Amino acid sequence: MIDVLTAPETTTVPATEEVHVSVVVPIYNEAESIPLLYERLTTELDALALPYEIIAVDDGSRDTSFKLLADLARRDQRFRVVRFRRNFGQTAAFSAGFDRARGRVVITIDADLQNDPADIGALLAKIDEGDDVVSGWRERRQDPFINRRLPSILANRLISWSTGVYLHDYGCSLKAYRTEVVQGIRLYGELHRFIPAIASWQGVAVAELPVRHAPRRFGTSKYGISRTIRVLLDLLTVRFLLSYGTRPMQVFGLFGFLSMLAGVVIAGYLSWIKLVYGALISDRPLLLLAVMMIILGVQFISMGLLGELIVRIYYETQAKPIYVVREELND
Repeated sequence: MIDVLTAPETTTVPATEEVHVSVVVPIYNEAESIPLLYERLTTELDALALPYEIIAVDDGSRDTSFKLLADLARRDQRFRVVRFRRNFGQTAAFSAGFDRARGRVVITIDADLQNDPADIGALLAKIDEGDDVVSGWRERRQDPFINRRLPSILANRLISWSTGVYLHDYGCSLKAYRTEVVQGIRLYGELHRFIPAIASWQGVAVAELPVRHAPRRFGTSKYGISRTIRVLLDLLTVRFLLSYGTRPMQVFGLFGFLSMLAGVVIAGYLSWIKLVYGALISDRPLLLLAVMMIILGVQFISMGLLGELIVRIYYETQAKPIYVVREELND
């Protein structure tokens, strides 16, 4: 991974000035969009009159995206570039941007110009009202209905129901976060779209704001049905982490107890008919089922114990607390 920072000959913002807004932009083969994206971002951010930085993460682009980004970095000290050695995915790109963000608020936005930088001011205003996470809602989404919007509608309802954080549009990349929210979250797989749900564990205030959405002007979408499947699988991970991330025994132990109980009841029934009625039970499928369920119960409970050990190792070796403090008085 190579960091391409700014060239010393062009200084637009003093290095000592506190950054208020960090804009993170993942980029993968978006050479046609980059010049216009930079122009629109800087125009809107300059109009806000807040110190800002733009962190462009080149996710292993194979076109001329990095050359364009490097040219912009040499001209503008506020424009920082992170280049990956290969394509690691959008989640990794967002994570790299979060790790390097110096602003008090982090804005995420796609590079394909479908998100409108003019909405950044409204997102920041919602943050100023006291919200910790503000998620964009593409209320009038300009994408095909059958293969893009319909799966998204169904997925958003499923995610909202599963996580308890109800949003219309988890897939919209245009979001605003207080920096302390995202810098405490480790992202894997396709988890970037679940950040509002993951952050809810910290007790953050999550809001949603309608934003504009434009048809794609350049290139082709990187999304497909395979990505939808990966998102659904990651949803299972998020659901488990939110509900049982610090107490895995309560889920594995419950399944283990129920399985063992069912196995013991079946075995007791077979023993009763054998002893009382002298029935032959060696050729009964119920006998195999009873043995299997008892063994599965033992395995589930063992997995729960291992999970408890892993959770303790995870938190204690990293000195990672199992709680999040919002503020302290008279400390």
